[in-house]
Amino acid sequence: MLAPERRSRADLAVAAGLAVVVAVALTVVWFRSDARGTTSVTAAEPPAPLITALSVPETLSPLWESASSVTTSPLVVAGAVVTADGGDVVGRDRTSGGELWRYSRDQGLCGVTAAWDKVVAVYRDDRGCSQVAELDGGTGARAAQRSSDADPDVTLSADGTYVAARGNSRLELWRSDLVRTVEYGRVDAPVNPGKQPRSGCTLLDVGSSSSRLAVLERCPGEEGDRLTVMNPSPKDNQEPEEYGSSVLAGLEAGVEGARVLGVSGETICVYLPGGESTGPRIGLFDGTGNAVSEYPLTTAVGPDSVTAASSSVITWWTGSDVVTLGATDLAPRWSFPGALGPGSVMAGSLLVPVDAGIAVLDLSTGARLRTIPVEREPGTAPITTAVAGNLVIEQRENRITVLR
Repeated sequence: MLAPERRSRADLAVAAGLAVVVAVALTVVWFRSDARGTTSVTAAEPPAPLITALSVPETLSPLWESASSVTTSPLVVAGAVVTADGGDVVGRDRTSGGELWRYSRDQGLCGVTAAWDKVVAVYRDDRGCSQVAELDGGTGARAAQRSSDADPDVTLSADGTYVAARGNSRLELWRSDLVRTVEYGRVDAPVNPGKQPRSGCTLLDVGSSSSRLAVLERCPGEEGDRLTVMNPSPKDNQEPEEYGSSVLAGLEAGVEGARVLGVSGETICVYLPGGESTGPRIGLFDGTGNAVSEYPLTTAVGPDSVTAASSSVITWWTGSDVVTLGATDLAPRWSFPGALGPGSVMAGSLLVPVDAGIAVLDLSTGARLRTIPVEREPGTAPITTAVAGNLVIEQRENRITVLR
């Protein structure tokens, strides 16, 4: 019979040393981890569902306001009004402004958008705007997360199927589980080089639908902007699948300012700025990037123009006017002068911010039906809006104001 093993002092010393090493390693990992700098407070239950307004109110008065410097337009997600400031994303009760949930990190936010009844928040680290968190809009509970190489600044956009994160040199498209479906532009360490069709291009704007991804870019050696149309879900996310790509015809050399106004199905709508011999216009392109039709513009377009989309119409604030586009064919319908932002739809009317308050417009013709008085600081523009039941929410510069 074998004698039982006995632990010597040397064995105990080695074991203690290993325990210390493991403890130190865990401490270092904790102090350097993202979790250490993250605070997540979730709601016990989501807010009450929204009830669609049946009529436009006669009056509107401020209910509450909050700082939201990271958002560019009001976000209403799963019944909560979402604000974003510094490193904080907060879901708020839509009538009181009280906090329902909070997600905070010790990193700065690059951008926040809404999709799939979720909030998509992008944070900045030493790899750029690379840290992405998906939060339940009603409770703030964390869902999917991702991290990848990114530009130092990105612009987020959502089409209902995908979220696009566009930097100056790199673009990614994500589906609802935050899995990347397209990587386009700069690739620092490609696994298989040569898969990107061009290099060194500056990405100017992007728009997407469930079937098309449209990118405006300016490439070295080309005098005009290039429109590239791709599959938003190719077989290999690192190898873009192009349906067509060409420099926009009719744009004079050196003319800048083209932008994607909307993508619906396989139709792409692009603002084409004018030059010395051509005026500004709206161009429609098919799913391969070929020009289909053009519509002249009689209004000036500023550098801070904004688009907004609903199920029935796309509105484009040019800097002074609102131009409406059909939600399906993207053809221009009518324009309304003297606007401060693109507006939003409530009870079958378009509510557009103006100097005197909010103009209520006939959605079919653009005729002004009446104006709801609203007091604001003069000179504020653009003002972007959203509707939540019988509430109208305005983003005025770096603050959200809720009206009822």
